[in-house]
Amino acid sequence: MLKKSILSLLLSGALVAPGVAFAQVKTEISFLRFFGGCADEYANVTDVDKASGECGVIQVLTNKFNAENKDGIKVNTQNVDWNAYYDLLSTKLASNEAPDIAVMHRSTLPNFVARDLIESIGEDLTKAGVDLDDFAKPAREAVTYENKTWGLPFDIHALLWHVNVDIMKAAGLVDASGAPIVPKNAQELFEQARIVKEKTGKRYISMDARNDAMPVRVFNMLMWQQGADVFSSETGKPTINTAQGKQALDFIQKLYKDGLAVATHGNGEASQSFQQGEAAIMVNGTWAVNRLASLSAEGKIGFKTYAVADFPPIFGKATWSDSHMWVMPKKNRTPEQKAAAIAFLKYLNDNGISWAKTGHLPVRTSVLQSEAYAKLPFRNAYAQTAQMARAVPMVQNQRPAQDAMRDSFGAALLTDKSTADALAEAQSKVERLFRRVR
Repeated sequence: MLKKSILSLLLSGALVAPGVAFAQVKTEISFLRFFGGCADEYANVTDVDKASGECGVIQVLTNKFNAENKDGIKVNTQNVDWNAYYDLLSTKLASNEAPDIAVMHRSTLPNFVARDLIESIGEDLTKAGVDLDDFAKPAREAVTYENKTWGLPFDIHALLWHVNVDIMKAAGLVDASGAPIVPKNAQELFEQARIVKEKTGKRYISMDARNDAMPVRVFNMLMWQQGADVFSSETGKPTINTAQGKQALDFIQKLYKDGLAVATHGNGEASQSFQQGEAAIMVNGTWAVNRLASLSAEGKIGFKTYAVADFPPIFGKATWSDSHMWVMPKKNRTPEQKAAAIAFLKYLNDNGISWAKTGHLPVRTSVLQSEAYAKLPFRNAYAQTAQMARAVPMVQNQRPAQDAMRDSFGAALLTDKSTADALAEAQSKVERLFRRVR
């Protein structure tokens, strides 16, 4: 429940210009997001305990707010497919059809700020009772650009090591307690892959590659594990074609060339393969934890025992991460609509523990340290991920850069293109992108 109602905020003058009266009528706001479509499945559900996965949790939270807020606010959701989301958001902004609230990644924030397309909302959030000091440092950094707060952080999501324990046990790769043994370096990883293949006939890894960002995320992570970065911390310029970059891409290429993973797996195919019991390990994010745990508990997965762990230290300790946040695109909205949007954002912030059910890391320190969070399944299994998480520096054109790297790296995974040529090509493409924003 909201600690302050919209009415009290408006009467206090916190969110409304002088002389503007609050009308006691329903205020409708538009809410643009991805996370999948499940409105029919959860049409009348307001109990978050009955929700599963990202889509289920955000849909039920929205239902619950609509049902319980005392100020006549209705949030109208439009769900967009993940792959088309940013193109549609840009189209809506250009055609004056911007939503009142939109989901956004840390990696895209600088571009939208530079184009003057979203509002700074730090002061509005503070006036509504959101404690910005409660946000963990990575979360605060995720919404901060040019010394202003541009959104409400909602999570930190990172890559994890998802495990089919049945295969690992059959291969003799579990400890005395039955927990899967996580490799400590690249050599141990390839040795485990050999053992899994010999003893079970199964593939070691499921990881999307074809037309997917996963190899780029893993590349970034492996750069950080070597103490390097994809962009210079001093100049912000791309530093892809380096000795560390070659070691990272050589490792990824070996995964596919040696048959540990399938290079032709596109978006979602690796996840399906893992769920069907065809691989020992899946490289995927925190967003998959709740869904896989639920499927395993219901016996709707192709193996009995699911587990998850911090990502292995292939070259050192680090894992890729990004953040979801909620932003307010610039548009002509009434004071009541702005107040309603801020109230909904505060509600989402107050219910951060519900979003943490998905597997994502909470953004609020108070939630991270809470007993309720500690009781969520598997959280102790990847307790170090929050400390290991790294993100691409706050520079413009991160998404186009990721796409350029994906295409160049994909050629090294699917064809005979050398990693040296792929790195040089990616470096050149990303440099051209960065020249455009000077």
